[in-house]
Amino acid sequence: MKLNFLYVVLLILLTSGSISAQSAVGNNDFKKTIYSSTLEAGNYTTLITALKATELDLTLDGDAPFTIFAPSDRAFGKLSNEKIKDLLRPENKKELREMVTYFMVAGTLSASKILNALVRGNGNATFTTVQGKKIKASIEGIDIVLTDGLGNKAKITVADSDQCNGIIHTIDSVILPEPL
Repeated sequence: MKLNFLYVVLLILLTSGSISAQSAVGNNDFKKTIYSSTLEAGNYTTLITALKATELDLTLDGDAPFTIFAPSDRAFGKLSNEKIKDLLRPENKKELREMVTYFMVAGTLSASKILNALVRGNGNATFTTVQGKKIKASIEGIDIVLTDGLGNKAKITVADSDQCNGIIHTIDSVILPEPL
């Protein structure tokens, strides 16, 4: 019975527009990389700064497929400015890299793949990040919500911005591998 409910939720999510498939980083452009699309979008400036500081801009501008749960500038705005400035200092490159790779999953993980995993897991799914730790996905109402190991939650607000080297999903909060 619960499995049938999840199929109904899946159908609602796909037809209601709750999870926008319209890209916050422009039209899906299979010629652009994850990095170039987020750079051009203009609403990921903190993420772009972090990618450059950790040299992950080169990784997300390359060929390997990745999925990135990209916190928007608004999501980063929920953290203190002092903490962000502290993380961006050269001496904190390791911690910053751990945080940014926690937003990334190797391979392409579309919203439909996430939803299929949620259905198979009776409403729960777990994904291993490039950083090595797990993030949990669940459905709350009609939203796909990611939960980090600390209990912080982020809702996917824009899904499936397909790029030539992976997928971007915009999230509304910053998820963390450990306390900042």
